[in-house]
Amino acid sequence: MNDIHPAGNSAEKRSFFRVSGLDCGSCAMTIETALARVPGVKAVDASIPTETVTVLHRTDVSMAALANKLNTLGYRVSSMGDREDNPASKDKTNAEAHEHDDDEDEEHDHAHGVDPDLPWWRQASGMLVLACAATIGLSYLIGLFVPAWQGPALVVSMTIGLVPVARKAWRAAMAGSPFSIETLLVIAAVGAVFLGAVDEAAFVVVLFLIGELLESIASGQARRGIRGLTDLIPKTTFVEKGGELVEVAIAGLKIGTVIVVRPGDRIPADGEIVSGTSSVDESPVTGESAPKQRAVGEQVFAGSINQDATLRIRVTTDTANNTIARIARLVEEAQERKSPTQRFINRFSRIYTPIIFAVGLAVAVLPPLFGADWATWIYRGLAVLLIGCPCALVISTPAAIASGIASGARRGLLLKGGAALEKLSAITTIAFDKTGTLTTGLPSVTDIRAFNGTEADVLAMAAAVEASSSHPLAKAIVEIARSKGVEVRTADDAIAIPGKGVGGSLDGTSIFLGSAKAVAEQTPLSQEQTDYVESLYGQG
Repeated sequence: MNDIHPAGNSAEKRSFFRVSGLDCGSCAMTIETALARVPGVKAVDASIPTETVTVLHRTDVSMAALANKLNTLGYRVSSMGDREDNPASKDKTNAEAHEHDDDEDEEHDHAHGVDPDLPWWRQASGMLVLACAATIGLSYLIGLFVPAWQGPALVVSMTIGLVPVARKAWRAAMAGSPFSIETLLVIAAVGAVFLGAVDEAAFVVVLFLIGELLESIASGQARRGIRGLTDLIPKTTFVEKGGELVEVAIAGLKIGTVIVVRPGDRIPADGEIVSGTSSVDESPVTGESAPKQRAVGEQVFAGSINQDATLRIRVTTDTANNTIARIARLVEEAQERKSPTQRFINRFSRIYTPIIFAVGLAVAVLPPLFGADWATWIYRGLAVLLIGCPCALVISTPAAIASGIASGARRGLLLKGGAALEKLSAITTIAFDKTGTLTTGLPSVTDIRAFNGTEADVLAMAAAVEASSSHPLAKAIVEIARSKGVEVRTADDAIAIPGKGVGGSLDGTSIFLGSAKAVAEQTPLSQEQTDYVESLYGQG
């Protein structure tokens, strides 16, 4: 159905349900059709990439009733809540939704069920494919020794894969979707058996299950892209209690709590620095590769990496609404927005599938009524049903869009839905607002000027104080020194001076490496040196 917008009527509300097994276009259409038939439901949107169902309904329609409806279709409701809740970070489990779980466990046989943490062959859909394929192979092996048993054995192998598909087709028909893809498959497979084409029926079933498995894997990979965002947040952090550092869970952090973030640790929450100065790698959040120097009073973001010194940070945002959680939420919402192509395909498939069913029926029945062979034309009618099945068409667009949005999010690019992603294909020119926006993501040394001694002397001293640092600028200096054949030694008493630079000594000579402003505080710069620095700044 069309994307759901916020309810404008106070007697209406939007609810979300997170369900397992929602990973193909047929699933989405079945759910949308079934819930739309519930009295009081105004609109339904089933999102394959996020495995969520959003329902706009009257307030007198209970979420438990909607959850029960989903369960009768063979889907497990893992959590639900008002749409204003954050499904990406809260996932509130409502006990009312699971009053029926014990009854549903035995009947939950949705063939697509996928646990993204398991390899495909350990998932229910993967094991079903392997079982069908193995029994088909065994059937042909049996046929080598007892040819009369090959046909019955193939029927058994076909039945193993067809039973869960048939149950899903029945549930979809009872929910108002009699012309589902599963229905077409069941009719074609059973008809082929009665026509004596048992091997074709068995192979069609296993190929269908393989296609469903590939759809599940594609959807799971897109969902893992979102999970990868939330994995940027550490599970624990440190707070000071009684003069000691105590490790606490992130989930229990409250606004105002002062946390301690050590060098090399990820910052677990949005906050304000109350003590310490350090370089912070914000690339996981902003995409900017160069670390930023952050000092007391400045804001830092959850998911960024503290590099140089210990920071004490006052938490300013709760875990459910920190920067990473908001990005994950925006990505989920973007994936839920159907692109124009996706909306067209959904509308098209609702009309196309019944038409294919009617065409297949006509091919099977009309020619025999005028004297043609019944067996031949029924076989051809079944072939029309299989070839015309729109499964690949329905899954193609949402899978591609979900993968594109998730891939962009991992690289710091947030796309506002499939419509925005589709429009990128029409772009012919991109204008950037300043020179240097496009870089390799790694700093490099562009100029070396020695006012005293040689360039090799300058490089040797700079590399010496940077040799033990992991800062990107330090790595660039050490790399160019080695590329020019300069021996890289380690300075004595090397120290990082937060906000200014690094220092140390080499062969008794004191060395300080920092910005022009920091250097000027220790040694006045000549006019020539100042002019040279300004010329470099002018070049960006």
